[in-house]
Amino acid sequence: MESSIGPLDIAAFVVFALLICAAVIIVVNVGKLPGELAHKWGHPQAAAINAMGWVGIATGGLLWPIALIWAFTTPFGARSPIEDNRQPRGLETDTATGVTALRKPSGDKETRS
Repeated sequence: MESSIGPLDIAAFVVFALLICAAVIIVVNVGKLPGELAHKWGHPQAAAINAMGWVGIATGGLLWPIALIWAFTTPFGARSPIEDNRQPRGLETDTATGVTALRKPSGDKETRS
């Protein structure tokens, strides 16, 4: 009896196995992308974004774009992880009272007519 599996069949199985491995790696990397971005940027809802990214992949990519967009947004009322302690020019804050007062910058000259 003659064997029905030849060297070309084995090569085809190897190529097919490599394609399946590559597809799994791509799906895993795409699924974890929104959660990793949210965690990297210090998003307050990073865990929820991560879960929605994986659920989005499980649903055939239906919710995944929403998770990716959510990772790029900052929720209302949340503080940015990057704080800017600089104040606009012309504002002074009294540290004792916390009151911000408007002052005229010293470089400007006032003209009166």
